[in-house]
Amino acid sequence: MSRVRLDRALVLEVPLRVADGAGGFAEGWQAVGTIWAEVRPGVGRMVGAMEAAAVTLPLRITVRGLPQENALRPKAGHRFRDGARLFLINAVTERDGMGRYLLCAAEEVFG
Repeated sequence: MSRVRLDRALVLEVPLRVADGAGGFAEGWQAVGTIWAEVRPGVGRMVGAMEAAAVTLPLRITVRGLPQENALRPKAGHRFRDGARLFLINAVTERDGMGRYLLCAAEEVFG
């Protein structure tokens, strides 16, 4: 395993549902804290038919391992924010056998 360089501060955000006062919910995001991470590009792939193809460039984001009950432990469905850039977390697994680091499979969200 290569050396991990946690050199980028990312804000972890979790989905938030708030009553809209009309019997429904408004969805938003709540920041829970800042995590130091290593962000590396993954392997790109083409999605969709040739006429309406879109390219996704997945990312591999490594953070320090945290216990399951820790609020700063990323989970699928959470996202990282780096200024105006957003990275949706698709999956999280331990990067090493000792759980020192977590590997987040993510993709940048535009718009």
